[in-house]
Amino acid sequence: MTKPSIVLGVSAFYHDSAATIVRDGHIIAAAQEERFSRIKHDASFPTQAILSCLDEAGVTLTDVTHVTFYDKPFIKFERLLETYFSYAPRGFRSFLAAMPIWLKEKLFLKTVIRRELSALSQLPQKELPLLLFGEHHHSHAASAFYPSPFEEAAVLCMDGVGEWATTSVWVGKGNALAPQWEIHFPHSLGLLYSAFTQYAGFKVNSGEYKLMGLAPYGTPRYVTRIYEELIDVKPDGTFRLNLDYFDFPAGLRMINQRFCKLFDGPAREPESEITQKEMDIAASIQVVTEEIVLKLARTIASELQQTRLCLAGGVALNCVANGRLLREGPFDDIWIQPASGDAGGALGAALATHYEYLGNHRAPSEQDPMRGAYLGPSFSNDASANALGDLKAVYTKHDDDTLLPLVAKEISEGQVIGWFSDAMEFGPRALGARSILADPRSPHMQTTLNLKVKQRESFRPFAPAVLKERAADWFELERESPYMMLVATVADHQRTTAPAAEAAFGIDLLKQTRSTIPAVTHVDYSARVQTVDADTNPRFHQLLIEFEAITGCPVLINTSFNVRGEPIVYRPEDAYHCFMNTGIDRLVIGNYLLKKEDQPSTNVLARQFELD
Repeated sequence: MTKPSIVLGVSAFYHDSAATIVRDGHIIAAAQEERFSRIKHDASFPTQAILSCLDEAGVTLTDVTHVTFYDKPFIKFERLLETYFSYAPRGFRSFLAAMPIWLKEKLFLKTVIRRELSALSQLPQKELPLLLFGEHHHSHAASAFYPSPFEEAAVLCMDGVGEWATTSVWVGKGNALAPQWEIHFPHSLGLLYSAFTQYAGFKVNSGEYKLMGLAPYGTPRYVTRIYEELIDVKPDGTFRLNLDYFDFPAGLRMINQRFCKLFDGPAREPESEITQKEMDIAASIQVVTEEIVLKLARTIASELQQTRLCLAGGVALNCVANGRLLREGPFDDIWIQPASGDAGGALGAALATHYEYLGNHRAPSEQDPMRGAYLGPSFSNDASANALGDLKAVYTKHDDDTLLPLVAKEISEGQVIGWFSDAMEFGPRALGARSILADPRSPHMQTTLNLKVKQRESFRPFAPAVLKERAADWFELERESPYMMLVATVADHQRTTAPAAEAAFGIDLLKQTRSTIPAVTHVDYSARVQTVDADTNPRFHQLLIEFEAITGCPVLINTSFNVRGEPIVYRPEDAYHCFMNTGIDRLVIGNYLLKKEDQPSTNVLARQFELD
């Protein structure tokens, strides 16, 4: 018999704090704290995300039966202490830096969480719901398996580190997850990738996707050096790092001088020129990552006799590796949690409580329980009008039958559109609710968007959103990819590269037109594809139909509605400020259309964009 439950899942205090509500096994709401606080990767207690999720679910904390935190802090503290003592006295500075916050907050999370919940709800602590603690990788595994369409599957979780685990393998069946084996800290593929992120001059826990985007510009000439010196990979894909080259176990940086010497010089200074060396470094660690993931997958399939695989953890955000796993791996099908990082841990913790702690039956559904990841708050036209009125913004109102063809026409004529519609996405990707949209056919649009709108590095690629039913005509992809978690190549008949392009290298590759949709075709002909379904996002789907009717192309550039160093927009006010202070030409908020040239010049703010 099913036991009724309303579970609040929480992740916090490390990075990407989030909250989610799961009611009787159904994912009702999920949101990241950064969207509300406007602090990118906000690690603080997710007060605003919790309040938003409760509001979306139409419940109060008194209705919640269980609160589950995604992590076990005492075990993590044990790992920190053991590591510091192992490296003493070398890790003393790092120890001094870490201990105050642990002794003040993290070590006593039960008390901290109950205090925060009491404050946001005005409930006495004795009236709060039962508080539970999950295990980090168990939360990841639950976030991957329980929303998947599989009755039974292997689960692979890979990230920097949880409590001790950096890689874990599970078997999910029905309403249970059974652990199989783990690789423990400090041996971590996620931390290895982050080490190269830092060496290339990008910010750890934020710039890894930049490294992935930079890789196709380079040649993987350091692969042998990585295998010979940095990581010992066994035939089954398990691995150990050579810790002589790393500072992260007990230091304040990822790498040391020996690492720099191995790669012929110091780490690139942030914001300095990116050279061919960084491109080759990126290409090399990307190849190593993909090869390890493939080896692990083949071992898992063979040992566990499973034909399906679920993925979560930060490494699962490497959509290039995911694409290779789908094409070359041993599994008939894979499913990847779209919020694979710590934010998704809140969801996994809640789902594990419902299915495992409470013992409720699970019946996999053909309908995606993640609902396209549109799990955040939405704003009515009236609420948006009030916000725009307070800003003295100038707008016109249209019904969808008029608005969508008009916006499609504007995009076809080269206008960049800020698109704010329906419920906010959960996870790191904009999926057509908080998006910037543009014409993928333009050979100059990638540069325009990077420099004049997103205010970021010129090499960064953009993702295509394509009608689900037309995806196979434009990409080598024969399955849905609703979450931008898979990379596929542009279809052969859409390629237009001239022979001269093949002779270019490095950043000069940007100047080459490779396909009929050059703004979303990376230099290796790849694209991080989003397939758009009429069932999960009918409005965005219809916009693509209107654009195809005008241009013959069912593809749009879809990038997140934010600028460098800021989270994706949450409120109409956030959208308007981003619109006014960037090169975005038009803004759509619900059924309202705003043109840049109509807005009061006093609404332009002098802003300094933070580095990410």
